[in-house]
Amino acid sequence: MYVILDIESTGGKYNEEGIMEIAIHKFDGHKVVDKFIGLINPEREIQPFVVKLTGINNKMLRSAPKFHEVAKRIIEITDGAVIVAHNAQFDYRILRTEFRRLGYDFQRKTLCTVDLSKKLLPDAESHSLGKLVRSLGIPMSDRHRANGDAIATLKLFKLLLDKDSEKTIIKEVIREEAHGELSPKQLDIVSDLPSKTGVYYMHDKDGDIIFLGKTKDIKRRVNQHFTNVGQLARKLQKETKKVSYEHTGSELVAILKEYQELKRTKPKYNTITKKKLFSHVINFSKNGTPHITLDVVHHKHQKDKNIGFNGIPSAKSFLSKISTEFKLCPTSLGLDVICEHAKNGCMDGCADVEDVFEYNQKIEAVFYKYSVVDKSIALLDQGREIGERSLILIKNGALKGFGYVELNHQINNIHILESIITPITSDENTSFIIESYLRKNNKLKVLELTPAL
Repeated sequence: MYVILDIESTGGKYNEEGIMEIAIHKFDGHKVVDKFIGLINPEREIQPFVVKLTGINNKMLRSAPKFHEVAKRIIEITDGAVIVAHNAQFDYRILRTEFRRLGYDFQRKTLCTVDLSKKLLPDAESHSLGKLVRSLGIPMSDRHRANGDAIATLKLFKLLLDKDSEKTIIKEVIREEAHGELSPKQLDIVSDLPSKTGVYYMHDKDGDIIFLGKTKDIKRRVNQHFTNVGQLARKLQKETKKVSYEHTGSELVAILKEYQELKRTKPKYNTITKKKLFSHVINFSKNGTPHITLDVVHHKHQKDKNIGFNGIPSAKSFLSKISTEFKLCPTSLGLDVICEHAKNGCMDGCADVEDVFEYNQKIEAVFYKYSVVDKSIALLDQGREIGERSLILIKNGALKGFGYVELNHQINNIHILESIITPITSDENTSFIIESYLRKNNKLKVLELTPAL
């Protein structure tokens, strides 16, 4: 016996979501023998994006029964049956969470139609419910409503049962009762992690790092690894015995530390590129002209004075930005924009280059602002706790490392900072990481440094 289940939840923080609509179709393998469908008052606010997605709002749920009023019916209709759902671990987790709030340990076996469709329909372009059923010609209505999605899942499940002629795959993908939930060991791991910015390390039984990453929320990201589906997620779920972390406070410090740690530890489940992180650069050079030209080229053709970008569109967007910021004629920057000067027939299509000195000064100002070349600066960012700031030290254009200082203790001496930082090896990629981050984030404070007297 199967129960095809779909739940619409309120959204929100992990394990704080509530059920606002549920649809259950009890299926004996041939026909539906029972069903339970209805709205539920979740006794919490619905996230705005969920309202937009489902059309369900708080007003609609005021007179709906609360979960404890329908809990007995759900237990009865699912008793002795396997729960079938598309992305089953999500629906099962939400359901178990609601029962746990009532002090009841709800356990059922589960079967995921995502897993099953990947086995039986490996050539499908997508295994998301909407796209998959459309590709199979299965009619679907009321998308992102519990009953509409449940009926589509039921029709998909019938098709998959027909395809599984030997019935061997169903046996393989049926999960144990707690699958989709964190194991006790994983619950202990996640509960000890902070919801803060930093780098996390997943260790196997021998203590070796098998995966690492950077994130703005360590607890949430590790929890996702433990609850996601997919080949990598399952390997991590099976092999991870411990998770350690370093709280950095600063996102930029976390990005740089992740890059360094990947090169150093080479975890077996991370994809580690040996290539440059940027594909193109803007070269600042004089190509036989008195004025400085800016040319977007592949990184293989970069010159000494350049700024890196991850693609031509990104570089063009930057040129457009500095055209406005520094009042530079877009034609002089190689942009396909006809400015007022060009319409009047100015020299070389751009009046800016008539005053070479002023034009070059603007270009030099662009390079100085958006490049770290030859600079000795400290980038101040959020710290790990109140009253602390993180800093990234750059000396003569090379990344030296990162450290932490007190807010009320202004340090602007390079040699003092060098004594307190954790070193990081500098290369073209670290310069690209810093420069691209600075282009997108203007909240970092840039402190000019002076040598000790």
